[in-house]
Amino acid sequence: MVVLVTVALVGVTVLVGLNLQSGRSEPIPVVPPPAPPARDTSATPSAPVAAPEPPRAAPRTAPALKLASVAPPPAVVEAPTTATLHITSDVLGAQVFIDRTFVGVAPATAEDVAPGTRQINVSAPGYEGVVESVDVAAGPRDVMISLKSIRLDESIAVTHKHGMGSCKGRLIATPEGLRYETDNKNDGFTVPLGGIEKFTADFLAKNLKLKIKGGRTYDFTDPGGKADPLYLFQQAVEKARAKLAASKDLPQAIR
Repeated sequence: MVVLVTVALVGVTVLVGLNLQSGRSEPIPVVPPPAPPARDTSATPSAPVAAPEPPRAAPRTAPALKLASVAPPPAVVEAPTTATLHITSDVLGAQVFIDRTFVGVAPATAEDVAPGTRQINVSAPGYEGVVESVDVAAGPRDVMISLKSIRLDESIAVTHKHGMGSCKGRLIATPEGLRYETDNKNDGFTVPLGGIEKFTADFLAKNLKLKIKGGRTYDFTDPGGKADPLYLFQQAVEKARAKLAASKDLPQAIR
């Protein structure tokens, strides 16, 4: 079809040119180009109609990330380097000293105490003062010191003089009583502190005499011939006996 139209246009152009060259005034009739043959639509297959595209789904968006709340780290607590001592006593108002430094009256609290072995002294009018060595570590600690309880833990080597001969042994004093341990089983004994009738130390004679209520009398000497160990032992026992006699809180069996 395009070729036929092109040929027709060329023909018209040639005729116009010849007419101009001949000088003829009459116009040369223009022959219209032949009409293109009609298309047989019955024989030509129709172009396939494209099927409509299915609707596209909306693009999926990723869900928004939820940030988990993060708790702040716990505060770092430094370990204590000194001790805090809370000192109580069975006598209210008793004076408290640490290494000879006055702290206060019981109950008393001492802060910034350096770790190590510390001497705690508690005293009150009418009571024998108590001194205790306490191993102190960093951190808080409760310390209870009793002025009413009997503290007695003494022991000395002695020789018991008989009417004929003697025997050696050891005198031991505790709040439960006084006992004599010896290989001579006829001389050994145990007596409560309240069961002692007489207990005296003669510093010049260097001897210690004991009389048991309703029982025997014993005469002790120091194996080395010294008077000091006998005297100090007797003083410790007598202090415990005096406190026992003044106390109303101790069991009758100990009395």
